[in-house]
Amino acid sequence: MRVVFMETSMTTAPTPQLTGVLLMAHGSPDHLDDMAAYLQHVRGGRPTPQALVDDIRGRYRLIGGRSPLLDLTRAQGKALEERLNANGRRFRVYVGMRHWQPFIRDTVQQIVEDGIRRVVAVSMAPQYSRLSVGAYRRALDTAQAELGANLDVTTVASWHDHPLLLQAFAERVQAVCGQLSDEVQAQLCVVFTAHSLPQRILAEADPYPHEVDHTAAGVAKLLGLPTWEVAYQSQGATAEPWLGPTLDQTFERAAAQNRRSLLLVPIGFVCDHVEILYDLDILAQQIAHERGLCLMRTASLNTSPTFIEALAQVVEAQL
Repeated sequence: MRVVFMETSMTTAPTPQLTGVLLMAHGSPDHLDDMAAYLQHVRGGRPTPQALVDDIRGRYRLIGGRSPLLDLTRAQGKALEERLNANGRRFRVYVGMRHWQPFIRDTVQQIVEDGIRRVVAVSMAPQYSRLSVGAYRRALDTAQAELGANLDVTTVASWHDHPLLLQAFAERVQAVCGQLSDEVQAQLCVVFTAHSLPQRILAEADPYPHEVDHTAAGVAKLLGLPTWEVAYQSQGATAEPWLGPTLDQTFERAAAQNRRSLLLVPIGFVCDHVEILYDLDILAQQIAHERGLCLMRTASLNTSPTFIEALAQVVEAQL
């Protein structure tokens, strides 16, 4: 008996092309000894006065010697990648920092080496400003030019009003209020905060203040808040005027009006870092205590499932 082996032709579906997702954040030094070099990068190469280096180093020392920004952004990226790939592997999420390692340029180099062509770039700052999100975009463009990369990049300019971002912040407020008595809730002053920027952006028609207000109003609407306030924190160490009102001014006004319980909701930030752990949890607490105020803060979004879903929808909307 003769056995005949027949050749068969099998066709398989092509493997879907990976899409890269680049999460861009400010960056923070890995060690206290890196502070001078880090600040020099932030200041565009200008030397930093030693007194300022020592001051910022002291702030980092008080929060444990290192900001959790990079670790948390990577954790957000991991959670985002898992969500995006739930129905099959199509995405790879990367993290790039503007002012420290891993620099955006280094991450772009890795993306190129991984053979990825299509990239969605998201700044981990929901409200757009030319000085923040715009700077991330320029850093990405510069990295491509220096590396001779030719990535197909879509940059998300703003996602300040995404419904699930607003919901994620509202959930953090509800978690705090759920632990308060009805009497305290009735007297509670909710203050939405965002990073201050130089006032000169107002003359440049920068949308940042409008978008901050829009985010705050969106969260307040979900919560049914009759009143709320917006304040700006973390003003820079320069002589030029910065956006206000400052937290200090907000505290003074609350004390004068005999409003003793305040809840800070940092809607300009999506994870813990020095502007939260020092500027709010240490400095703002100290100032509030001096004015006889009871100051609370909502937990940062970090890897909140609702926030990760918001990020996923922001990315998917660009495809």
